[in-house]
Formats: sequence, structure tokens, C-alpha cells
Amino acid sequence: MSQQKHWLYREENRRTLWYILLILVAISVIPEFFMHHHGSFEAQGINLDSQSGFYPWTGFVSCAVLILIAKLVSYVIKRKDDYYDE
Repeated sequence: MSQQKHWLYREENRRTLWYILLILVAISVIPEFFMHHHGSFEAQGINLDSQSGFYPWTGFVSCAVLILIAKLVSYVIKRKDDYYDE
């Protein structure tokens, strides 16, 4: 008797799940264009953080930089595959 995969892992549901994800992302981004953003440093004339989408882009760039740093560090501390055989 073969067990069926969970509905999230079935091949026929993959496209539907992607469409649902894209719709949810679009719904969550739409209000960003209609909101007024209050910047933390407006009194000093710095309006960068009051721009629409500033915090998501900052988070994305920070994550990408951390991944690149981790990749570089991995080259420094990498050991050979036969480390335990020595």
C-alpha cells in the first residue's frame, strides 16, 4: 500500500501554491504605496527611511551581505575532506 504525499509536497499543487504566494505578496505590498511614512531623521533633512519600501530593501541587502560574508569566511576556515584521517 503506497502512502500519498502530504498535499503541500504533491507535484500537482506546486503551481497553485506559487500563485497563492505571489498573490499574498502583491496584497501585502499594495498598501505600501498608499501610506505616509514618517522618517526618523526628517528634522535633519534625511528622508531616506521615509521612502516606500526602504525597510524591506534594507533587510534584503543586509541578508545578502551576510550570506556573502559567510561564504568568504567559509573559504578561510574550510578544512580538507580527509581532516579526521590525519
